[in-house]
Amino acid sequence: MHEPDKVSLKPSCSLCKEEEPLGFDFTFAFQPIVHVGERRVVAYEALVRGPQGESAASILEQLNDANRYRFDQNCRIKAVQFAAELGMSCDLNINFFPNAVYQPEQCIRTTLWAAEKYGFPISQIVFEVTEGEKIKDHEHLRRIIDCYHKLGFRTAIDDFGAGYAGLNLLANYLPDYIKLDRDLIIDIDRHERRQAIVHGVQLTCRELNIGILAEGVETLEEYSWLCKQGIDLFQGYWFAKPGFESLPEVPDERYKTSETPTGGIE
Repeated sequence: MHEPDKVSLKPSCSLCKEEEPLGFDFTFAFQPIVHVGERRVVAYEALVRGPQGESAASILEQLNDANRYRFDQNCRIKAVQFAAELGMSCDLNINFFPNAVYQPEQCIRTTLWAAEKYGFPISQIVFEVTEGEKIKDHEHLRRIIDCYHKLGFRTAIDDFGAGYAGLNLLANYLPDYIKLDRDLIIDIDRHERRQAIVHGVQLTCRELNIGILAEGVETLEEYSWLCKQGIDLFQGYWFAKPGFESLPEVPDERYKTSETPTGGIE
């Protein structure tokens, strides 16, 4: 088994030492990711919120080129701290901004420092890059992902199918899994074109040995159709809404599909 590379935790670039305040506060809500075959929560995604539960948009609209890096670094620290303090025993999914990472080997030190300080295993951290952010330099993103994998982190593409890059991201690097965007999931049980697209993505991911997660699942019908296609990782309101600074549980009955009259997933 490949041993994660060792990296000194001592900051060595001026940006890593930057202590100028952001000028606004933020916190997190956590939404569970479930494995329906195992009937359990396997991860929680950290979702940015305002200090009183304000939307992510109200926070992200305050970002600019001057504070994006500090915000990205603060998100990592605060998410890891929350995960440890809430007693999270499964994976923690953290979104990151590729355009805010200057030098992967240097910028990752903040995350490593936080994991060590709060006693949270790096093997339980998954970095999500959103397809919705326009990637300025694909080679740079590949270097970031390669660096993270070497250190023992896992990666995922968020909002797959809704953004700028699409299948080009899979051609340039291999994440551990992709998250099908909500726009592909809406009414998929009765939308043949979306079904065809999902089948095509499944075939591609199967060939590349990439996992698939369906996010934004909100109805029993959507869940049942996707489950029937062999998808077993899910996230969405059907299972649980994000919990403000808390880890929501998933009721056992939510694992049952429309084709399971009594005992859950067969």
